[in-house]
Parts: sequence; C-alpha cells; structure tokens
Amino acid sequence: MRTRIKELRARYDLTQEDLAKIVGVRRETILFLEKGDYNPSLKLAHDVAKALKTTIDELFIFDD
Repeated sequence: MRTRIKELRARYDLTQEDLAKIVGVRRETILFLEKGDYNPSLKLAHDVAKALKTTIDELFIFDD
C-alpha cells in the first residue's frame, strides 16, 4: 500500500506532529502510515482523509 499523506500534508503545510495531533495519534503512527508500514483502521483512515480534505480512495493506493 502506498499513500499520498506526505504530499497532502505538504499542501496544507502540516508537519507529521501537526497531523498526528489533529487525528489523535502519535507522530510515529503518521510516519509508519507514510512509509506504508502500517495499515490503519477504517476510523483512522477516515480521520486522516478528513484532516487532509480528501477521500480514503484518493489517500491510499492499494497495489495488487
């Protein structure tokens, strides 16, 4: 799985720490999400997408 979190964070001038505070997780969780090392719960995926003003489908790219 790949994500566009880093790209969209940059668009809104948010640090990993900023985004983590908005969605209620630790900065490391955002780091692992960006690297594709962590599969988020549906709620976390929704919260991150909402914070970055996008959809889950646009935020996460699932490789076959």
